[in-house]
Amino acid sequence: MLLLCGVSVIQAQEVTVTGQIEVKSEGSAPNGKRSRANVVVWLTSLDDRPGLRPVSEGSSAKLPRLVQKDKRFDPHLLVVAAGTPVEFPNRDPFFHNVFSLFEGKRFDLGLYEAGTTRVVRFDRPGVSYIFCNIHPEMSAVVVALKTPYYGISDAAGKITIEGVPEGRYSMQVWAESASVDSLKALARQITISSNSHSLGAVRIVEDSPPGPHKNKYGRDYDAPGTDYPATDPR
Repeated sequence: MLLLCGVSVIQAQEVTVTGQIEVKSEGSAPNGKRSRANVVVWLTSLDDRPGLRPVSEGSSAKLPRLVQKDKRFDPHLLVVAAGTPVEFPNRDPFFHNVFSLFEGKRFDLGLYEAGTTRVVRFDRPGVSYIFCNIHPEMSAVVVALKTPYYGISDAAGKITIEGVPEGRYSMQVWAESASVDSLKALARQITISSNSHSLGAVRIVEDSPPGPHKNKYGRDYDAPGTDYPATDPR
């Protein structure tokens, strides 16, 4: 029980919410052969009451990172609180040019060399698809949320969200291979309690798998995979 301004307030009990991701592709292989990892499920409170844990933004002492190494972003998926700065260090021995111009946070870091770092603040909620203007094989996703109650599925498709206060929530889902319409259809309102804390099966339909993308100018890549050494004047 919490005492606020002389008024007793009963704090909501916190529970661990679980769920199971199931994946199918339209008219294709069975679920067991599909990746069930890296699906994000988050809960946004519908109750206006004390006891909800606030969203925490990344501190300047240790910012989340999307490292560029071996022509890859590591990790491929990053979930942060809206307002969090994210570092983009270049650990390759050549230039990269990181950009995101399609959804979520729009930015263009320009050409920057090996051993240097750029920082982007993801100042509003949304999904940002991130690429390199030099290497078309590089891609990453940043999901910025206004709630701390989220989980990312593991290789077996298991979702775990710890420390969720009992109450009413809006559930939303993101998966890279699903269309916007399919993901909207998965959104629903749920009530979490000590007796009801399972999301059950969350069924993802792979109806929009990632495919080739354009460069930051909206054109096809002229020379895919070209490496500009750190001494290159461009």
